[in-house]
Amino acid sequence: MFRIGEFSRLTQISVRMLRYYDKNDLLKPEKVDRFTGYRYYSSSQIRDLHKIIFLRDLGYGTAEISNALKNWNGDFMYKQMENKKLEIEKNIQQEKLKAARLKNLLKSIENKNFSINYDFNIKKIPDFTVLALGKTVPDYFSEGTLWKELYDFIENNKIKLPVNPYDFAVYHDSGHKESNIDIEVCTVVEKTGKNQDGFVYRKIKGVETMACTMVFGPYEKIASAFLAFIEWISEQPEYRMSGKNRQICHRGPWNEKDPLGYLTEIQIPLKKNY
Repeated sequence: MFRIGEFSRLTQISVRMLRYYDKNDLLKPEKVDRFTGYRYYSSSQIRDLHKIIFLRDLGYGTAEISNALKNWNGDFMYKQMENKKLEIEKNIQQEKLKAARLKNLLKSIENKNFSINYDFNIKKIPDFTVLALGKTVPDYFSEGTLWKELYDFIENNKIKLPVNPYDFAVYHDSGHKESNIDIEVCTVVEKTGKNQDGFVYRKIKGVETMACTMVFGPYEKIASAFLAFIEWISEQPEYRMSGKNRQICHRGPWNEKDPLGYLTEIQIPLKKNY
């Protein structure tokens, strides 16, 4: 048996982290002296510690590590690691977009022409089967209440979502409004179910030509992206606007504390003029 300090030196894991693992039920001491409170660890616990470090270095959170340790078998871990791989690949793509954006901004600064520009690109968006909730809300900032209602419904009804959830909002008003906004929040589902209490399963038609751009930072910056779109579309004589705008919040208050880290994708459907 090793006291916590000795175990820390042998494993190269700080005493602070060992106490953290103990507090979060990831690695409890083999024994705690009931008189002195000293924690003791055994050599047999090193294997579990290696598992924790392995998962931590792969980006697993505390809850994910705890779940993995309780279900450590080939099939379960294969699925878990496949999901984590997809999550990491998605994060890499997002980070690449940020890096490309920063590269362009650095060039602007070097040329003493620093300005925030939005790069629009054309995408083909497929059909989606979604679970949707549409309501008229007081303002755009009230959209968050719709997302909470939608995800509470999903949790309460144990609705299965894809490995990588895909959420977006559709704005049904024909023009810009400051109040009483008609918003529909949607999440892609694997199969349909029963419509109830305003929650509706439906098919969202794909868009052959969608103009897309990324907005980095607080939601207040979204307005400037639409102004940039006006300039961009005026230089694209072959296209015109056609259909309802969408927004995809890749990073928001639920996974990013700092509003400067928010990432929102604006999607505007287009049609060819000829």
